[in-house]
Amino acid sequence: MTEAILLVGGKGTRLRPLTVHTPKPMIPAAGVPFLTHQLARARAAGVEHIVLATSYLAEVFEPYFGDGSALGLSLEYVTEREPLGTGGALRNVASRLRSGPDDPVLVFNGDILTGLDIRALVATHAASGADVSLHLTRVADPRAFGLVPTDAQGRVTAFLEKPQTPEEIVTDQINAGAYVFRRSLIDAIPAGRPVSVERETFPGLLDAGAHLQGMVDSTYWLDLGTPAAFVRGSADLVLGRAPSPAVPGRRGDRLVLPTATVAPDAKLTAGTVVGAGAVIGAGARVSGSVILDGATIAPGATITDSLIGAGAHIGARTVVTGAVIGDGAMVGPDNELREGVRVWCDAVLGAGAVRFSSDE
Repeated sequence: MTEAILLVGGKGTRLRPLTVHTPKPMIPAAGVPFLTHQLARARAAGVEHIVLATSYLAEVFEPYFGDGSALGLSLEYVTEREPLGTGGALRNVASRLRSGPDDPVLVFNGDILTGLDIRALVATHAASGADVSLHLTRVADPRAFGLVPTDAQGRVTAFLEKPQTPEEIVTDQINAGAYVFRRSLIDAIPAGRPVSVERETFPGLLDAGAHLQGMVDSTYWLDLGTPAAFVRGSADLVLGRAPSPAVPGRRGDRLVLPTATVAPDAKLTAGTVVGAGAVIGAGARVSGSVILDGATIAPGATITDSLIGAGAHIGARTVVTGAVIGDGAMVGPDNELREGVRVWCDAVLGAGAVRFSSDE
């Protein structure tokens, strides 16, 4: 098990405005770009060579990670000029793989935080003789996902789109976004056009009689595609609920990077992260939130389950709950921003511009 492909080309539309200036995998989670956690976990599992399939803001990745040697990896970067989908992205980087035709190649999606036992997935692939092995996880409500039923031996029997009725929910197993491919099958994906591995490649292989093996691993799993999920994932990394060898500090209620300033009477809880150069003022309360580099939380402000962008300012006594504040935004004092609110990058809200009555 020596190489992998990491799919990091998505635009992160659901995470805007966080992704206006930063590709989704590079948004900091628990103090470092989220991609760092994925790379570190892959390296810990024995992966040595990783090809990053980039597209949106592709120029950001290589200056940060370089050749990967700081992480004990060999990294290469391949950029899509036009969107190719998940399968097309795999085919687009195939020429950079070093594996032989029958060797295993790991594939990871760049927006999944998981405790997957990577070595166990590769061992399952080898033991079963599969063409492709998929990490499956169980969810309480699978209606928002594609279902992947398996037989008694773990062999995949179908790929079912999002179920609409109770009768269609034949399993609680879903595709968790990590795979092991026989190298030759990546080379066989059509080149030069968009291909969905979920909707075209996998069903096509199944119809052709290929062996697709499922491995159910129901440890920690979270799709970080929405702001609320991203904030929760970062907090879970800090709290130690989600595993990563890349968290830059001890697990606990809070993670404060070395150059941040926190007032003695400020209270940081529930896995809050305070980025480099950020300032937390006197009496501020920050719970389960991500405060990015250079942001300022003024005295008496309350931030809960929110993400405050780099260089943003939250005014005194302002309450932010379940919201996203874009990079460089200025929110004046005495505002109240509730669940789902997104303030765009560099926007300016004056004092008391957004308030809710106490009985709403």
